Amino acid sequence: MHDLPYLVRLGNRLNQGLQGFSSVRRDTHAQFLLQFQQSDGGFRGRDGDSDLYYTSFAIRALWMLDRLTPDIGASVSEYLKGLWSPDLNTLDQMNWLSTSLALEVAGGSSPIANVEELQTLIPQRIEATRTGDGGYSKTTEGATGSTYQSFLVLLTYQLLGLKLPRPNALIQFLYDRQREDGGFVEIAPMRRSGTNPTAAAAAILQELNVLDRETRNDIEAFLKDVKCQDEAGFTANTRIPFADSLSTFTAVLTTQNLQLRPAYRRDDVIQWLTSQLEFPTGGFRAATWDNQADVEYTFYGLGLLALLDAGNDANPKEPDTTGKSDSSSPTQK
Repeated sequence: MHDLPYLVRLGNRLNQGLQGFSSVRRDTHAQFLLQFQQSDGGFRGRDGDSDLYYTSFAIRALWMLDRLTPDIGASVSEYLKGLWSPDLNTLDQMNWLSTSLALEVAGGSSPIANVEELQTLIPQRIEATRTGDGGYSKTTEGATGSTYQSFLVLLTYQLLGLKLPRPNALIQFLYDRQREDGGFVEIAPMRRSGTNPTAAAAAILQELNVLDRETRNDIEAFLKDVKCQDEAGFTANTRIPFADSLSTFTAVLTTQNLQLRPAYRRDDVIQWLTSQLEFPTGGFRAATWDNQADVEYTFYGLGLLALLDAGNDANPKEPDTTGKSDSSSPTQK
């Protein structure tokens, strides 16, 4: 088992991957992210009010960029203090904990006042969502488990410094979600595997130290199938014809973590990201069909560049800050 939680190790890894970014490039993306911060300290999505989900992405992206300042951390910490409740759902609990820990790791003030209390309250809420198949559902009323929710649960237990109860039941649940194409599905009735459920299942199995060579080979074959034919990235499943940055991020991360033979070409993915998805005024969009950047996909865009060590290239591509490019759309090459 690892000493540090998965998300902390990933955060440190992404931060290191962008060490070669210039101050100008860091500031450009940081300023874009800060446009979404609200008066209560939280961050919003493309519209609406502050949301814990987007706040988590914003803080992790700013941490990646070395732009998580004490002032930003203090305002977000106050926002988190006002949100805490033992009744938060699993996703919100994980985001609350991971954002709090990110603030602490970055040298700021954490809203966590009593770790022991959280170690009691949160598992009680989580275990109420455990299903008979060994997985975890989104709510206490769920009849069957979700691969994604189960991944969130593992992350939450790690953030609390606790062991996952009945790990063998979760392992069996995951293998029941594997399909003939080598990948994994989100819920039991599904027959076509998805890139993101496969990445979640792979991460759980690896964190529990039970990922065997046969399963690695299956996942490697599946990732080849979801590599987009027309673009450098990966698709969410084999029926979708276009690549997106979320699926590409999870596919690349899984390939690296499992030490698989890559189905992608590093330089092609970097070119696709920087010429098609990155905006010269900061931020990344989800895919070529998308028309605007947001906090979540800026995290995935930066995260991909970090995983591919693009920030440490001898001559990394820099956004055009001269005003000569069309600032409303990604640079086209």
